[in-house]
Amino acid sequence: MFGLNYKLLKLEEEGEPVYAGVVGAGNQGKGMINQMAGMPGMRPAIISDIRLENAVSAYENAGLTREQFIVTNDLKEANEALKNGKFVVTEDFKLVAQAEGISTVVDATGVPEVGARLAVEAIENGKNIVMLNVETDVTIGSYLKTLADKKGVVYTGSAGDEPGAVKEYYDFAKAMGFQVRVIGKGQNHKINRESTPDTVAEEAKSLGLAPKMLCSFKDGTKTMVEMTAMANSTGMTCDIRGAHGPSTDVDGLAGTFLSKEEGGILDRYGVVEYVNGVAPGVFAIIAHENGEVNGEMRYLRMGDGPNYTLFRPFHLCSLETPLSVAMASIDKMATIAPLGKPVCEVITLAKRDLRAGEPLDYIGGYTVYGMIEAYDTAKKMNAVPIGLINKNTVVKKDIKKGEVITYDMLAMDESSYIYELRQLQDAVY
Repeated sequence: MFGLNYKLLKLEEEGEPVYAGVVGAGNQGKGMINQMAGMPGMRPAIISDIRLENAVSAYENAGLTREQFIVTNDLKEANEALKNGKFVVTEDFKLVAQAEGISTVVDATGVPEVGARLAVEAIENGKNIVMLNVETDVTIGSYLKTLADKKGVVYTGSAGDEPGAVKEYYDFAKAMGFQVRVIGKGQNHKINRESTPDTVAEEAKSLGLAPKMLCSFKDGTKTMVEMTAMANSTGMTCDIRGAHGPSTDVDGLAGTFLSKEEGGILDRYGVVEYVNGVAPGVFAIIAHENGEVNGEMRYLRMGDGPNYTLFRPFHLCSLETPLSVAMASIDKMATIAPLGKPVCEVITLAKRDLRAGEPLDYIGGYTVYGMIEAYDTAKKMNAVPIGLINKNTVVKKDIKKGEVITYDMLAMDESSYIYELRQLQDAVY
């Protein structure tokens, strides 16, 4: 991102800002829209949300008057407004992907099915796509990246989200010639696999979050999704299913993530992890074989080795997403994207005993949670990716609490678009 501020300032001075579209004006989207509106060289030109009031209030909170934007579901009307310098609010996410003059679209919905449809619509219309929707990315990201490459546009995850933040450290360390032994994130909430929207409802209200969103944090699924995105973008894997998830502070990271032979917890290096006790930060554990380099690391008070910790004590979530929009639009670069064949998968497990004939629900719901697993292992198990689970998925035979859910246990919703795209991805990998 070196020099990005100067590039944006130049675009502002030349009157040629980046025109972006945003789908989803909820908790994450609103902050991002307001952040983008205050940046030089950028415009959140069109916003879509199924609740129009969310999009309208996002613009109003950003200082726009009602005279500065229109509300429409008509593409021709939207294009005319954008051409005349007005902003647009719409219920139809397809308008965002189809509108003229929009270079990059952001998916801030967090809904796998919507993310699949939006990403393909944007790519097919020649627009870059920034996925703040990591749930879609870990399910069909390899397919979407391939499609984007063929169309000559950028497919990317978001800066500020933990995967994007840790990828910056990974790229930094690899560019300098360090070994990257572990990458990961702090766990903000103590994991309780039995969490439901009901058990977290009061806390969610106090935090201004949807209960299912907070539940996905509490039951660990969100962390597993984020680690899987890290793995698929770097080639690193998980040491064990679900990761170790130790408890330590920043000073203890380098020693904790040694190999077992060296007194640590790892069976191997080159893994993704999460840690209780260092939230909301992200980290990379690095090493070097050269004695002179290690000597300078000691001089720089980075520790005695063999492992050294790079730690960022914050990530600004969707407030950093506009940086990924700018990178994609100006430099045609991704912040974070799958390398090709998935390295890890988020498999589905039963949150409670499930009975034949019972419908499942969704990420952050009452019936299932996700855990990271090596992709090849998950495939051999016939494990179902959690991103394919929805309310139309039905249990075919009784499943015990904590059991890995496989395809033969379920009647999948084969009408869903993300299921269709996943079949295409599976046919390749």
